[in-house]
Amino acid sequence: MKDIDKQYFREMLVRYREGTASTEEIRLLESFYDLFDENEDLVTSDEDEMFNEFRQRVKQQVDVRIDQNLAQPKPFIYRRLLVRLSAAAALLLLIGSGIWFFHKPTDQSALDLQAKNRIAPGSNRAILQLANGSRIDLSSANKGVIAQQAGVAIHKNAQGILVYTINAGNTTNNSGNPTGENSIITPRGGQYQVILPDGTQVLLNAASSLTYPVVFSGGERLVKLSGEAYFEVAKDKAHPFKVSSGTQTVTVLGTHFNINAYSDETSTKTTLLEGSVEVTSGNNETRIIPGQQALLASDGQLSKKTVDPDKEVAWKNGLFSFDGDDVKTIMRQIARWYNVDISYSGALPDEKFYGEITRSSKLADVLRIMEINNVHFDIDGRHLTVTYVPGK
Repeated sequence: MKDIDKQYFREMLVRYREGTASTEEIRLLESFYDLFDENEDLVTSDEDEMFNEFRQRVKQQVDVRIDQNLAQPKPFIYRRLLVRLSAAAALLLLIGSGIWFFHKPTDQSALDLQAKNRIAPGSNRAILQLANGSRIDLSSANKGVIAQQAGVAIHKNAQGILVYTINAGNTTNNSGNPTGENSIITPRGGQYQVILPDGTQVLLNAASSLTYPVVFSGGERLVKLSGEAYFEVAKDKAHPFKVSSGTQTVTVLGTHFNINAYSDETSTKTTLLEGSVEVTSGNNETRIIPGQQALLASDGQLSKKTVDPDKEVAWKNGLFSFDGDDVKTIMRQIARWYNVDISYSGALPDEKFYGEITRSSKLADVLRIMEINNVHFDIDGRHLTVTYVPGK
């Protein structure tokens, strides 16, 4: 570690004592104290000594875990420690079986921190398109009823959630007659939650859209998804809930699941957290149980595997979660959430990233975390260039 690391550590301590430290810096410093036993004395006025002790404690914690798991083909993920140390100042990342500490760039770094700090994380933003084609900006719409359609009141509640409520005296239309469709569309850098007329709750991720009838009609509840969304489906055995995304259809009765159907991903992923769903594409179909994920490849092949559901829905809980992800996979998430364009210069390293970062972090903090020994970022407006710098 270079002297700049110690200096940055000192600066954080000063901000912590003055009450001006950021949330991420507070998490980092408090995680330092958690590495000690309760009966150990931490009283010291020597910041260098504290910094060196901090670095040694973290390294010991992770070295023990790695030594215990060297025989495993997949590097061990010390998830709890990674979560606790996900502060922008010093996230610990495991790459392969190595340990890397990020260090704060100097003022002469080509990474323009002022430009990065202007790019805030995503927020609750979306456009509602009504059946008549009119569009409502939900981020600026006032709380309360914003539209009435087919006997349904559409309102934005106190939490900013879009809610469809069937008016008194009206019932769900099961006649099969169409009532018109609405669409909720999130831009890059936006997400939004909607409660459909049947009570189903949907959280849309960035750069996504959901199209649905104002009132569900006929024998099924069909919605169309582009991008990614998390569903908590209201139970109604008589009217199966179906999600169409591209060539895939997911059929459920009442369950919690996530669909990632971004067009720039290599496959459409359906992850089940609760209940049971059936995934079909053409003549292929598969049924998954909680903890499983169905994958629809671009060639139409349908398969399933066991996954960590918490990772797959980390985005809805305000986290980026990396578990063996490469740079390009991570950058696609960054592009959607921070509304930036990504390009690459030269070959990229084959390292895998592990850990979690809060989605409320500024782009500056996320890039600091990732700018380890051989990955470098340049930013110009909203264009981010990723470069591999050997021996950096």
